[in-house]
Amino acid sequence: MTSTVEVSPAARRSAELEDEITADPSRFRILTGDRPTGPLHLGHYFGTLHNRVRLQRRGVELGLVIADYQVLTDRDVADDLEIHVLGLVADYLAAGIDPDEAMIFTHSAVTALNQLMLPFLSLVTVPELQRNPTVKDEIGHSRQAGVSGLMFTYPAHQAADILFCKANLVPVGADQLPHLEVTRLIARRFNDRHGPVFGEPEALLSSAPLLLGTDGTKMSKSRGNAITLGATAEETARLIRGAKTDAHRHITYEPGTRPEVASLVLLAALCEDRDPGEVAAEVGSGGAAALKARVTEAVNGAFAPLRARRAELAADPGYLRSVLRAGNARATELAEATLAQVREVMGTRY
Repeated sequence: MTSTVEVSPAARRSAELEDEITADPSRFRILTGDRPTGPLHLGHYFGTLHNRVRLQRRGVELGLVIADYQVLTDRDVADDLEIHVLGLVADYLAAGIDPDEAMIFTHSAVTALNQLMLPFLSLVTVPELQRNPTVKDEIGHSRQAGVSGLMFTYPAHQAADILFCKANLVPVGADQLPHLEVTRLIARRFNDRHGPVFGEPEALLSSAPLLLGTDGTKMSKSRGNAITLGATAEETARLIRGAKTDAHRHITYEPGTRPEVASLVLLAALCEDRDPGEVAAEVGSGGAAALKARVTEAVNGAFAPLRARRAELAADPGYLRSVLRAGNARATELAEATLAQVREVMGTRY
């Protein structure tokens, strides 16, 4: 008997979108981005950054929002914001994003984008916002004693991020599909209530590899368990030496039963563009010490060019600011055009 693996509608549509991108990439505009809460790490690189570079090189128009306002959704103060914003720009460019083609901008610089959030909030109910999985997760991990009102605007703000520039494609993980559905819902309700302005953006599912932090938990900027893109070779070696493994000497790739070891094997495999099972077999009875040496060599070898480029970029903050100014200007032009359409159909052009 032949077994079949059920493919979700979202995954099936995502595969179709990849084919459509290949056929005509100029049809698509992507919007994605990051909160500037710290430097990006290897999990970000293999989870999102390399995919953004891939799509841009295929000819898809790319917008990257540095969501500085959203830093305040789960904390009282946005510490070292300018450092983190410029650091994100350096990370993007060092990873291969072309600043002449990509629109890299910050929330706080694009007034018209943020103004769209007000009518968007009128299109969703409080229970709908409270049920949003991302909002519930952020509340659970909030650094605030009390949840601020900004937390509940998060889905509508993200809808404004996507819709202001008429993006029609959003790369997401499967866990983020409900979040994108809020954007699609807002677009639908706005068009029904006021008039046709917005399309409904689609999800491009990414199968991001699961890389654990050095302590065996989720890799995170805030947990101190991540290897950042700008880490030196020495820092990388130190972090990997201290990475959690298990008591079994023989190295195998078994994510379900040996997650910490499997994560290290996977990291080496990604850096070497190899199959993780083959990497594990080659390390074999060498044990954790041999595995960590292999991972260190793989990471430092693969990321040496990126790190050198990032160091050059970080040493020239004036250039990084010029990239942001250009992106902010372009985003402002698009946002103001969209806001003018919104005012027209809402009857608020006085």
